[in-house]
Amino acid sequence: YRHLFLAQIAALLGTGLATIALGLLAHDIAGAQAGQILGAILSIKMVCYVAVAPIASALASRLPRKSFLVSLDLVRAGVATCLPFVAEIWQIYALMTVLYVASAAFTPAFQSMIPDILPAEEDYTRALSLSRLAAALESVASPILAAALLAFMSFNDLFAGTAFGFVLSATLVVSAMLPKTAAPSQRPFLDRLTAGIRLFALTPRLRGVFALSLATAAGGAMAFVNTVVLVQSEFGLGDRETAFALAAFGAGSIIAAFS
Repeated sequence: YRHLFLAQIAALLGTGLATIALGLLAHDIAGAQAGQILGAILSIKMVCYVAVAPIASALASRLPRKSFLVSLDLVRAGVATCLPFVAEIWQIYALMTVLYVASAAFTPAFQSMIPDILPAEEDYTRALSLSRLAAALESVASPILAAALLAFMSFNDLFAGTAFGFVLSATLVVSAMLPKTAAPSQRPFLDRLTAGIRLFALTPRLRGVFALSLATAAGGAMAFVNTVVLVQSEFGLGDRETAFALAAFGAGSIIAAFS
């Protein structure tokens, strides 16, 4: 599990650097209209996650998991390598569609491995909590790391850090020793595809979690789409200040969660 957890951290940091670099790239191409590009990218992300994640979850048990995860990491690394060379907005949309499809497939496949490694419920719960904590702390760590790197490199160079994070994630997944699993479920594919949606629809507490997540996601979308425009077009500040603003937003989210 340590190998998988470190793989998740590497991928999270890579994704965080890409998020910041993407905002700066959009502002470099469109200036004060960057929010429109980032809003479209966020829409693409949501469509990919809603459409792809249930399918990936249903298929994960029938695929060689290590090969599947490594392939997805390498696809994401390839996208990150291409992003510094884009010149048109449609190229950003196309590349981010590929990246988000790969990420939407990666997450459920990754999480499905945890109960096989940690079958005891207490260990599994702690592992999921640790995984969620890492995802929350990334919203602070990635912007601070980006701000430090932007002191001596351009924002396009941050995509190299993204590619490195995904390659490191793939390496750690390869190094993880996974137990043999039982034969995959013989339930019909459509049943496995809709299981998660039905679980949320039929469980009142999960519906409450969904509503709360929707509310917090609205705030997160506001920050993702508009921060670079407010910081650089409205206040006339630079790339590092954009990264610091996103770090402050992440820190506020964590403080609110603990409160």
